[in-house]
Amino acid sequence: MSHYDIFIGEMVGTALLLLLGGGVVAGVVLKRSKSHDAGWLAISFGWGLAVLTGAYLATGVSGAHLNPAVTLGLAIAGTTPWGDVPLYMASQLLGALVGAFLVWVAYMGQFKAHLTDPDIIAAQPRIEGLVDQKTAPKAGPVLGIFSTGPEIRNTVQNLLTEIVATFVLVIAILTQGLNNEGNGLGTLGALIVALVVVGIGLSLGGPTGYAINPARDLGPRIVHFLLPLPNKGGSDWTYAWIPVVGPLVGAAAAAGFFNVALK
Repeated sequence: MSHYDIFIGEMVGTALLLLLGGGVVAGVVLKRSKSHDAGWLAISFGWGLAVLTGAYLATGVSGAHLNPAVTLGLAIAGTTPWGDVPLYMASQLLGALVGAFLVWVAYMGQFKAHLTDPDIIAAQPRIEGLVDQKTAPKAGPVLGIFSTGPEIRNTVQNLLTEIVATFVLVIAILTQGLNNEGNGLGTLGALIVALVVVGIGLSLGGPTGYAINPARDLGPRIVHFLLPLPNKGGSDWTYAWIPVVGPLVGAAAAAGFFNVALK
């Protein structure tokens, strides 16, 4: 597998993952969308199908990691060379940036209508002057389209939720989803992992929105920060480390457990 294959497969596959995953959230959240208020079930299945589509595109090219946590887990498990890890992760982050930007392109009119709606403007969180800054809502009205955020802001719980959810994802990949070479998803593995992602969303997504992927959260958060959207609210950088560190810790734990108990 060449460096070019890794770059193209991971960048394009992750971009497609974020386009479809962010797209389903945009459709549910934005008021002038035909799928407005379709609910958490639509979001969970939408993200699962987004993973499936991105994985099928990239599986024969780069192994379809599409997630720095997955790359780390595969490296610890000994199936991905450590020298390839930086290229995988950089390509995934770039793809996440591209995919999130394309969500804005696809829903440009809906973003404008939503963010200039008087009801939305009036409902924006106001944290200035609040006594308890730890529990103050900081996410803007559309940040959830791009990145995750907790329903209850508790650092320990939020971090543990992401660790546990990512552990489930990576242990499923290591035990059920790898191709014959063990360096990425196979065709059947991509389907299994997509269904696991749906299951994680339905079972463990409630507390934090289940990032389970550092690139999936950080890249779109950067796009949210940079896009010139009126009344968009803050990008919640005080929380941003949790959906990066949590998945990486969960992936490392899953790979370590796999090496000791299941390999």
